Amino acid sequence: MRKTLLTALFAAALALPVIPATAAMAAPDPVGDYIVVLKDGTNATSFVNNSLAGSRAISVDNVYSHALSGYSAKMTAEAAAALAKDPLVQWVQPNKTVSTTAQTLPTGVNRVDAELSPTARINGVDERVNVDVAVIDTGIQLTHPDLNVYTPGAKNCNDGTSANDLNGHGTHVAGTIGALDNTSYVVGVAPGARLWPVRVLNASGSGTWAQVICGIDYVTANASQIEVANMSLGGFGTDDGNCGNNNNDAMHKSICAAVRAGVTFVVAAGNNGANAANFVPAAYDEVITVSALADYNGVPGGGAASTCSNYGADDTRATFSNFGADVDLIAPGVCILSTWPTNTTNTISGTSMASPHVAGGAALYKSTHPTATPAAVQTALQAAAVPILGIPEKLLNVATF
Repeated sequence: MRKTLLTALFAAALALPVIPATAAMAAPDPVGDYIVVLKDGTNATSFVNNSLAGSRAISVDNVYSHALSGYSAKMTAEAAAALAKDPLVQWVQPNKTVSTTAQTLPTGVNRVDAELSPTARINGVDERVNVDVAVIDTGIQLTHPDLNVYTPGAKNCNDGTSANDLNGHGTHVAGTIGALDNTSYVVGVAPGARLWPVRVLNASGSGTWAQVICGIDYVTANASQIEVANMSLGGFGTDDGNCGNNNNDAMHKSICAAVRAGVTFVVAAGNNGANAANFVPAAYDEVITVSALADYNGVPGGGAASTCSNYGADDTRATFSNFGADVDLIAPGVCILSTWPTNTTNTISGTSMASPHVAGGAALYKSTHPTATPAAVQTALQAAAVPILGIPEKLLNVATF
């Protein structure tokens, strides 16, 4: 409700100092925005219409009659001070501005230049990347306000109940891939990507190969919709070079089938500080394997003063990260901020945090190259990556995607 209130003629006579004819005219008292809180039981509308209130206000913006009795208005500081003395007024306060909780650009998303990608369009406006990504993990918090969770695609291969995340790991991975560009929480590499929660790990973050294969099988069944799958998990094993047919590796065989169906698989190298060739799925040639970079650019208290530096010097491979010829790319994996249950964020480290950066990059590429094969996606990612001194694998960069 908005009313224009004209200053009553008699108001000019109230407590005005006498100005000598020879004195220069003082500058008028500036008009500001104020909130007037009336005493309980006072009818705000009647008070606003009262000539006394009108004498002290230039214009009324909003009248409050439910949460409190009062109104907001533009007036001078002198008028506000006079109004505060009215017996029906509880107090008068200056109006202040508020804003949404600022969205954070995580250091990892920043380091891979996702904010420069014309497809990601990271600008605080919720314009979602049209792509589907499966998160084969502990599930995803299905109702997290910063995630575009595709609940019809939810699958629980762990205990047959809900795909909701009871651990946090999967929700964190999901946020790095595709947290919304919406001015709150964080933003992902491919903002707003449809995230399929495929739960294969329990609340403690563990599961069996059978459960993981169930998840891969589900993704393969939906390969007409799912373009990218992230697996930030692993165990001991090797690549036989023949999709598991020589060493009886059912998980390898199932991943090969999913890749043939057109799904790009991105996996974590592992956190053993060892050769990735001895860990699966990291060792498989058909997947994009990602190691973790220790990157403190923009991390509060970064560098030697930061606890993050326990994982290695800035711009080096994280000390925990697996390495070797099977690693295809490196991405930030130390002190990564992302989404977390319940409706929060959290900062954690691991190659599990590096992998979703690349999955997000693959999602960006697939959204503009829908017919690209998984091999073509990997080639594009590696071609756009940038070298880092002393590290064999190149750093993910999606600025041109």
